[in-house]
Amino acid sequence: MTYKIRRALLFMPGDDRHKIEKGAALNVDAVIMDLEDGVALNHKAAARQTIVEALHEVDFGHTERLVRVNPVGSGFDVDDLALILPARPDGIVLPKAESGDQLAALDEHIGTIEQQNGWEAGGIVLFAIIETATGVVNLREIASSTSRLAGLMFGAEDLAGDIGATRTPDGHEVAYARSATVIHAKAAGLQAIDTPYIDLHNLDGLRSQTQQAMTMGYDGKLAIHPKQVDVIQAVFTPDAESIARAKQLIDAHERQQAAGTGVFALHGKMVDRPMVRAAERVLARARAAGIKVE
Repeated sequence: MTYKIRRALLFMPGDDRHKIEKGAALNVDAVIMDLEDGVALNHKAAARQTIVEALHEVDFGHTERLVRVNPVGSGFDVDDLALILPARPDGIVLPKAESGDQLAALDEHIGTIEQQNGWEAGGIVLFAIIETATGVVNLREIASSTSRLAGLMFGAEDLAGDIGATRTPDGHEVAYARSATVIHAKAAGLQAIDTPYIDLHNLDGLRSQTQQAMTMGYDGKLAIHPKQVDVIQAVFTPDAESIARAKQLIDAHERQQAAGTGVFALHGKMVDRPMVRAAERVLARARAAGIKVE
């Protein structure tokens, strides 16, 4: 089982070279250089140039280099792609994704750039942020729109604004959309990335929400400040006890299969194939995080 690790994905304003360099040095799984909400309207052009220069000049190490462009039809998206794609980012993040056609058109455009430059086809991945009512309603077609799509991201704040909801600490007003996003992602074989936690001073709250996201099936979480990175990545990294339990369950399953037994009991609990798959995912996350599990 291969697994591209994306535990924490850190937003950095695209018009601030210093912050981009700081993000690149954090050993975060991915940095999202932002051209949308993190950049003022009169700084869009400067931000594009800053990101292009960063893609060419900054050493990101193992950190994935993503760029969030402006929404389709915003008037900024065409220029965003025209300047950013030739600099060959690792991926494009599309905010306010609302239809499969949007992703398919973007996929075709990126494919043309890859072909013109002799790059690997499909090397630049796509992420769609689900943060409008229309996006939630069209989740199925968005998730199945293109093989270039690597994951779905959930944006609770914009969604609440779009539907006129009031944000609450427990998030019940966005619970359906949060669940639907991860379910449609997994049904399509995509990763699911949870919404940012906006209280920068409450790391305990961040840890709790991140643990909840992990139990829901999310693979990672968006971060909006460097100090959130360690908390998020720690939650999504299996600890020694979890790895040991997963290995024990898989080993027991293999022994039972060799003996011709399907469902069996381990530590007083029935074990079947879904539990084995869950254990395999734990080990895959561990390997992707650089932990030896063999």
